[in-house]
Amino acid sequence: YDDGLAVAEVATAADPDILTDFVLPANTSSVDGNFFTFTGMRSLVTAPVPAKFTVLKATMEQFPALNGLSVSYAVLIYPATSVNPVHTHPRSAELLFLVEGSLQVGFVDTKNKLYTQTLQTGDIFVFPKGLVHFQYNADTKNPAMAISAFGSANAGTVSLPNTLFNSTIDDSVLALSFKTDVATIQKLKSGLKG
Repeated sequence: YDDGLAVAEVATAADPDILTDFVLPANTSSVDGNFFTFTGMRSLVTAPVPAKFTVLKATMEQFPALNGLSVSYAVLIYPATSVNPVHTHPRSAELLFLVEGSLQVGFVDTKNKLYTQTLQTGDIFVFPKGLVHFQYNADTKNPAMAISAFGSANAGTVSLPNTLFNSTIDDSVLALSFKTDVATIQKLKSGLKG
């Protein structure tokens, strides 16, 4: 630019603002209170602790009333020694509230620094938007349960193990990326099946 001014462009990603109170489903002209009620968490009340890590979601996909409202929810159940594998949420931060048990949690920032904490019942931890993070129940006997809130009706979840090793990325590309051999990549892939 001739006048010496630099122009910075900022890219942002968030749920779009809506111009109405809420968004009706296609081909619907009116709704009642049922539209704004989600009953998908009722199974938590009487269900036994699952055998493996489980997530119950209330996102726009399961609860269409969230469309345009920039919020969603998940209940995470961790049997003893289970993990929510390393993952990211590209469209939202995550605010996790530990309801029961204890969890080891952490995230890695863009400078590759790991931030960890051991949470006790009643603690809240925030995972910044888009950063790789995990939760691990290290307790060998007791389950843990957490509730996560998101600032998006569809925060998205990118599971790193699945994205990398259950995709069609060529094994030789993965081997070069991880500075290992194809046999090791194939062993990792076989461990994720089932």
